[in-house]
Amino acid sequence: MLKQVLIGALCGSVVLTIGILIGHFGITKSGNSAPSWVKDVVKDVDEDLIQQFLSEVDNVKIQENLRELTKVPHMATTAGDEHTVQLMLKRWQDPDSGLDQAWREEYMVYLSFPDPNKPNKVSVVNPSGSVLHTAREKEKPYTSDQEDPEVVQPYAAYSPAGEPKGKLVYANQGKPSDYHHLNQTMDLRGTIAITRYGGAGRGAKAINAAPYGIIGVLVYTDPLDINDGLMSDVNETYPHSWYLPPSGVERGSFGSQFGDKLTPYLAAKAPNILIPGLPPIPIQPIGFKDAYTLICELGGDAAPQDWQGGFNCTYNFGAPGFKPTSVFNDRVELANLVTLYNKVNHSFNITVMVHASGPSDRYVIYGNHRDSWVHGAIDPSSGTSVMLEITRVLGGMVKRGKWRPRRSIIFGSWGAEEFGLIGSTEYAEEYLTKLSERTAAYINVDIAVFANATLRASGMPSVQNVIFKASKQVSAPGLDSTSVYENWIRYFNRTSPTHGLIPSVGYLTGAGSDYAAFVHYLGIASMDISYTYDRSKTNARIYPAYHTAYDTFHYASKFIDPGFVGHQAVARTAGNVLIRLADSLVLPLNCSDYAESLEEYLNTAVSLYQEQLQAKNISMEPLKRAVSSFGKAAEHLDQVIHSSDLVRKINDQLMLVDRAFLNPLAFPDKYGYRHVIWAASSAGKPTFPGLADAFAKAESSGLSGDWDKVHYHLSVLSQAIDAAASILADVI
Repeated sequence: MLKQVLIGALCGSVVLTIGILIGHFGITKSGNSAPSWVKDVVKDVDEDLIQQFLSEVDNVKIQENLRELTKVPHMATTAGDEHTVQLMLKRWQDPDSGLDQAWREEYMVYLSFPDPNKPNKVSVVNPSGSVLHTAREKEKPYTSDQEDPEVVQPYAAYSPAGEPKGKLVYANQGKPSDYHHLNQTMDLRGTIAITRYGGAGRGAKAINAAPYGIIGVLVYTDPLDINDGLMSDVNETYPHSWYLPPSGVERGSFGSQFGDKLTPYLAAKAPNILIPGLPPIPIQPIGFKDAYTLICELGGDAAPQDWQGGFNCTYNFGAPGFKPTSVFNDRVELANLVTLYNKVNHSFNITVMVHASGPSDRYVIYGNHRDSWVHGAIDPSSGTSVMLEITRVLGGMVKRGKWRPRRSIIFGSWGAEEFGLIGSTEYAEEYLTKLSERTAAYINVDIAVFANATLRASGMPSVQNVIFKASKQVSAPGLDSTSVYENWIRYFNRTSPTHGLIPSVGYLTGAGSDYAAFVHYLGIASMDISYTYDRSKTNARIYPAYHTAYDTFHYASKFIDPGFVGHQAVARTAGNVLIRLADSLVLPLNCSDYAESLEEYLNTAVSLYQEQLQAKNISMEPLKRAVSSFGKAAEHLDQVIHSSDLVRKINDQLMLVDRAFLNPLAFPDKYGYRHVIWAASSAGKPTFPGLADAFAKAESSGLSGDWDKVHYHLSVLSQAIDAAASILADVI
């Protein structure tokens, strides 16, 4: 009780001090004027400045940024990566448009590379060792970009080295259910599985396989999932369109946990221990041309209809192995040679700060990773190009004395993201206490432009309102008198009980980009913003050249965003959001929108679980009361915001609400996940992740101990939501 009183008194004294300063310095005495920061305290966001910012964002400069960033491949810790480090530092230290303070932060991180002297091979060999077929080691070149000697051979980062030999089986997407189904038809011990991307994480395809005795995994991108079924590079795929050519291979990190692998929960300043979540058996990606050759020769029964892909043949399980009539015949084995070397490398984050106009100790962070698998025009250089343009415009305003934010802004160019979100995670781990106490929000713009049809955004529910407001002020590319908001609502929308028809904002429930540590580990209100394609015109799960040697400036400028107007729209929208988060007197975070999302999750949970839980004498009433309490507290805070000048108290309540949802013990088997609302889930249900996973496991096993864990997660949720509601209530 004493602690609560002291906190309340401290909060009140801060507000009172601000009021006294405003009153004291607001009166000019003997010609002395107030310090500039005192005047800024009571000034809200400057709409004229936002319009000036929007007018200065230049699509041509973004285009030139991308051209420069994609001159050479820039995998993490390579010479190309150092080239981009120097470019970022030069821009951010520019005397005319640079920001206040730029520096590089070094980490010692555990990375995985193929051995250029022993390239990985996937071959079909007969019992005498004769090679009947070998998959391409590198993608087919169509431009000089693919012929650059620094283009890394397709490989699975963090795969163990090895040379497994065994008969081939087809395992769909490598989900646990896929291997379970396949195991019902044959003995999988000693086999090699070929899987397609999607459905399960990259590394999970091998992790899920190992318990069945499978000794190696191949993975490919099926043309049905990425190319709308198109397969020919003669007239259908790149370089004739945006579609993936037959030899294209998606590279990637095959670990299942984010951050440096040697320093869990610690900044990578010195190697420590190896964390779990790495593939236990060798895994190698190949192009769909080679996958076609292998899959169409498999014997055995036909796989289920939902396992069938885009090849003009029946996808069979394998018997295991090939058809007796196959040119590879049933005696042939498939050898998968994976040669890798792992080492600790020096990786760098580049950060730059715009200091606040007054004595503010609050931050807004804007981030994007810098490293790529090859040239990385879309992933991540589209985001880096946008970030450089935003900092150019804002830096010019700072240098000309036209603007300083109310809250300090940190821009982060994160290193080694492609190996598992390493740079951003190490930053979050190193500055855990400072970021937890001081960060108001995090904006992530990684792939700024998947295509140029419409905006796409994901984030905590509390941030949707500020994204809506910003997008209403930006013109949609190529559409006269139409805002980004109006265009967005045509493509992605939902009906809100409070707001009616609004754009649909996704949730950050996984670890797809650098927001992961800020959301799941730190509990910071975060968002991810991009432009994307019209999903009514393609079934592509992502832009087709993703993580391949074809993701180049030519590909981006010809097929993704000609004229770079999509990039410009993202820069204007994300920059507008940034200014509002940094300058608004009251943080533009809406907890009533959060309450609405919790209510939706609760309704789903009740419909899915309540009947069976009641049969187990497990009550959902505490969770219902907690969600109701949060909704009432959010509504009350909305009223306070509109009727009070206790700015610091309100902003702290808004800033800290997501911290209340953190529980370090809720997910002991999920590294880095502490946020009980937005953690990753394997249950596939749009509701509370821990509850959904625990219920699915208990329902499958029927064990009383597993039902106890369901009860535990209900208690965790109820307590966390009650705690969040108390954050929003009046300070005692």
